[in-house]
Amino acid sequence: MNLLSCVHDTAPIIEARDADLGDLFPPGFLDLYEVHSYRNAARILAHACTAEFQEIVARLMEFRIRTEDIVASGGNKSQIAKSMELMLNPLGWHETRIRGDLFITKMIVTHEEKRRISGKNRGQTVVEHRQRDEIYKVKGFIDGHKIDFVKGRVSFDLEWNSKDQTFDRDLYAARTFYECGIISAGVLLTRSAELAPLFTEVARRVEMKNFQNKYGASTTWMKKLLYRLDAGRGGGCPILALGIRPALVSDFEDWKERHPVIRQVAALDVDAASEDEDDLG
Repeated sequence: MNLLSCVHDTAPIIEARDADLGDLFPPGFLDLYEVHSYRNAARILAHACTAEFQEIVARLMEFRIRTEDIVASGGNKSQIAKSMELMLNPLGWHETRIRGDLFITKMIVTHEEKRRISGKNRGQTVVEHRQRDEIYKVKGFIDGHKIDFVKGRVSFDLEWNSKDQTFDRDLYAARTFYECGIISAGVLLTRSAELAPLFTEVARRVEMKNFQNKYGASTTWMKKLLYRLDAGRGGGCPILALGIRPALVSDFEDWKERHPVIRQVAALDVDAASEDEDDLG
């Protein structure tokens, strides 16, 4: 082992994830959601964006998923996403896009020597400074970044079941909104890995051969979001990452009774590394 390896092994780790969430969430919230706060997102939301934070937490406490929503074909938008819209849109949370051109002012300062030809300092050489401005434009510098829901200075994105690369788009959008001064923090809701056993049980009870591929390791699970946040892909934007836990699936036990096991399947593996994750090593 060389000296450089030793230094790397003992180097302190810089983390943006908050170690303590305090008592910012109501009783029962952590039973429904896995919670990770980055760059003091939870505290910023609770104390600087109090109304929006309380509103979204209250709606999330009421939010529930039916097992049929998991099984159903979503098309462009799942029933789960539609249910979230029905909850948030009437309260003023709306899909928001930003676009912008960048204007650059190039300030050119010239120096010119002149000899005074009259007056008190006649014959003296003086330097005059002149400035001229040139304006340039970069079209589409910010190009249509979209977030599912924005209200006040808070953004909220839901990723129920997309390819995990979608998290890169979401984090880039959040950091762009943040760097433009539009939001103070972002919230991103996805699936906790604790749902994997539940999904395995569903797969045993439905006639969907591609069910496990549909919800496989390369889709939007919390682990895929956390390694992106740990790698700093959210930039300086404070992000609150929430993971849907099994308790949120309100009818699962009743659904199992109505749907007996019809086939054996392997346990759903949501921890398999993707090529993108390997690149971070």
